[in-house]
Amino acid sequence: MRADRLLSILMLLQVHSRLTARELAERLEVSERTILRDMEALSSAGVPVVAERGKGGGWGLLDDYQTRLTGLNLTEIQALFLPKPTHFLADLGWSQAFEAALLKLLAALPAANRQQVEKVNERIHVDPTGWHHWNEEMAAFPILQTAVWQERQVHLNYKRGNGQQVERLVSPLGLVAKGSIWYLVAAAGAEVRSYRISRVQDATLMDAPCDRPADFNLADYWQQSTAEFKANLPSYRVIVRVAPEAMAWLRYGGYFARIDRIDSRDKDGWTSVSLRFDVETAACAYVLGFGAQMEVIEPLELRDRIVEAAKATVTLYTSR
Repeated sequence: MRADRLLSILMLLQVHSRLTARELAERLEVSERTILRDMEALSSAGVPVVAERGKGGGWGLLDDYQTRLTGLNLTEIQALFLPKPTHFLADLGWSQAFEAALLKLLAALPAANRQQVEKVNERIHVDPTGWHHWNEEMAAFPILQTAVWQERQVHLNYKRGNGQQVERLVSPLGLVAKGSIWYLVAAAGAEVRSYRISRVQDATLMDAPCDRPADFNLADYWQQSTAEFKANLPSYRVIVRVAPEAMAWLRYGGYFARIDRIDSRDKDGWTSVSLRFDVETAACAYVLGFGAQMEVIEPLELRDRIVEAAKATVTLYTSR
């Protein structure tokens, strides 16, 4: 185990040039004290690892030092050949390049390991699309991808979720795939925002270079942005009673319903369930979909809204 970790440290330093003890510890899921002991072991073995103090410092290898210890163990080989989400590769135009890279890697493996690769393909299939999948129009994607790679500003005509059209001159910082949906992460001045690419009506590549923040990290930004988005979502809480025969369908009755808690059954066999929606309208539509198999307990105003909607439905179907 330690030998694998020492090799991983060498590879990380070779790829990233310089990393702090904390960064190495986080990547390898060990303590900083363990990393320091590993550095002593590498130095004792003749590996020229050096430490620089101060801002921008960290551990590194002396110039031009390269290790050829690139052997892959069985688990690493299986992970590399795990089926990848092909639609993302197709969106990026990398499908053929990916297949070519895997073919080259496969040809370089010993015969015994090639058999393990075949087992991975026979026994594991990854379908990342989920049950709710939208094929979105992304005419601007090629231009935005070019802007990201060439680090050039781009002018956007963008349609917000409320239908409002806006124009933005932005510095593209990266592309993010969330489920089957692509987003452009870009900076406009000091503000960094996410733009759903299917809402980009038009994109014009500019000659001006991107103004990229020196300390920007795409993964960290997306994680923080996602957490803030979820925290700021509107919340409309509902408590319902659900008939036994409807419990199996509870999770499929509405895409925007989130189940907070399922309580025990009452004497009639019905179950109390706490649900959360974004708005009252979504809650009303969800409950109506279950008909007489679901009853609203709280809030009382939602009960009134459902009664009105049910009466309107009856009137619609009996007046023709």
